[in-house]
Amino acid sequence: MDTKQITKLAMEAMEDKKAEDIRIIDISHISTIADFFLIANGSNKSQIQALADYVTEVLTKAGCPVKQVEGYQSANWILLDFQDLIVHIFDKENRLFYDLERIWRDGVQIEKETLLNR
Repeated sequence: MDTKQITKLAMEAMEDKKAEDIRIIDISHISTIADFFLIANGSNKSQIQALADYVTEVLTKAGCPVKQVEGYQSANWILLDFQDLIVHIFDKENRLFYDLERIWRDGVQIEKETLLNR
C-alpha cells in the first residue's frame, strides 16, 4: 500500500469518527519528514483520543503501524507518525493557535477525491 492510499484510508477513518475540518497537505516537495500531513480537529478530549485510536487501528490493520505518538494524554494536539504520513489531531483552540496550514502553506492542499489521482 503506498502513501497516497494510506492517507486516503486515514482520512476515511477520521470521517467515520466525525472529525472536523479535515485537510490534507502534500509536503513531499518541500520536506523530507513525510509526504503528507493529515490535519483535523475534534470537539473534545474523548473524541480526539477516539480519532487517534481509530486511525491507528485502521492503519495498523492495513500494515502501516504507528511509529510514534505524541500528546495522547493531554489530547490538545495528538501527533501520529506513520513515517510518510503524519496525522495531527487538535482541539479547536490549539488548531487555531498553531495554524499548521499557514506554517506549511508552501505545501499543496489536496482534496480526498484527487488524492489517488495525483
